[in-house]
Amino acid sequence: MGPRHLVMIAMGGVIGSGLFLSSGYTISQAGPLGAVIAYLVGAFVVYLVMACLGELAIAYPVSGAFHIYAARSIGPATGFATAWLYWLCWAVAIGSEFTASGLLMQRWFPDVEVWVWCLVFGAVLFGFNAVSSKFFGESEFWFAIVKVAAIIGLIVLGGAALLGFHPLSAGGSHPNLFENFNTEGGLFPNGFTGVLVTALAVFYAFSGSELIGVAAGETKDPATSIPKAMRTTVIRLLIFFVGAIAVIAATIPYSEVGLDESPFVTVFSAIGIPFAADVMNFVIITALLSAGNSGLFSCARMLYSLADEGHAPQALKKLTRRGIPLTALSVSMLGGLASLISSVVAPETVYLVLVSVAGFAVVGVWMSITASHFFHRRAFLRSGGDITTLTYKAPLYPLVPILAFTLCVISLIGIAFDPTQVAALYFGIPFVAACYGFFYLKYGRKARLERVSQPER
Repeated sequence: MGPRHLVMIAMGGVIGSGLFLSSGYTISQAGPLGAVIAYLVGAFVVYLVMACLGELAIAYPVSGAFHIYAARSIGPATGFATAWLYWLCWAVAIGSEFTASGLLMQRWFPDVEVWVWCLVFGAVLFGFNAVSSKFFGESEFWFAIVKVAAIIGLIVLGGAALLGFHPLSAGGSHPNLFENFNTEGGLFPNGFTGVLVTALAVFYAFSGSELIGVAAGETKDPATSIPKAMRTTVIRLLIFFVGAIAVIAATIPYSEVGLDESPFVTVFSAIGIPFAADVMNFVIITALLSAGNSGLFSCARMLYSLADEGHAPQALKKLTRRGIPLTALSVSMLGGLASLISSVVAPETVYLVLVSVAGFAVVGVWMSITASHFFHRRAFLRSGGDITTLTYKAPLYPLVPILAFTLCVISLIGIAFDPTQVAALYFGIPFVAACYGFFYLKYGRKARLERVSQPER
């Protein structure tokens, strides 16, 4: 794969239910201005993490590499926990994307159960991933183009409407510029804590940007492709996410947004786009499946990488003639079964819990990436390395990894104050502890002996 595929894989992984659906939750909790600030902070953290990731991905260009960064820079137990945490992130995310897609399909097929659509979409995405890496990259490229076009359309048409140009809308009241930002409760109707408690949902919305690191081992000329793809991805995410959230928050009163309808559908309907709801419903389902497509790719590569390191059953290493880890792909598909459970129990409620758990997992992985970069660079300098010889180096070391790590910790503290998201802590923290405990019980002594006997890599 080349830079074109890398950028669209990252964009495809990022632009999913976090923007198209749960952005409504963010606006309702943080208020219009608070939501824009939350997404600006999210974009900033993504830049910091991507800067750290760029240096690591070029140093260790292997498929499914996150846990390898941590294993070599921090310790094998942290690498093991990071791998399973990232697998959890995308396994749960796949479930949330399928659930959201099924909910939206009920607009056209109200008599068909959500779980039926989960099965249908799962089979389609499994097929895309089972053919070849290039076929996956190409399908993701076109998937991503559809939703990028939708976001650009929202920003351009919604922005024009805020400036007073809405010829397609038959009457009705339309807000001018940012008058909706000044709510009855002021600029921050739920206080600034509303911004803090939505940080995890925002970070979940940006999850997927790190997929560039997962795909590093299947990329032509990583030293050139990875930095180029990362710069392009960060710039586009900043424009698309913050621009879209600003238009949505300025168009829809914050008290009228939630998870029952995509804010994109509401905005396009408000400005009078013909068949807006149906067109956007199709686009959003495409976007959700695109994110699920990227998530399934990531899950399979992470399991393959774990098996390659000897920390998962060796059957997961088996490749097809086209180089696809089919067994790992099949096991990862089981993560999507969470969508079947959620669609039967309480789709909207469980969806937010899934988002929170996935958000916790991706923040944990980001913390691992930034800590790995901190220790990797420190070890490089202590061994007499010359940073001028690095193909790519993160700026302002050690400030960048320390600041990124700190902001991630703050986001985890914030969800403790939100009863709808605190379940992520109740599930996520014991999961991480269990990963460390299992590793030390099963691999601890062997890993210590290997580290002593092997030279520094």
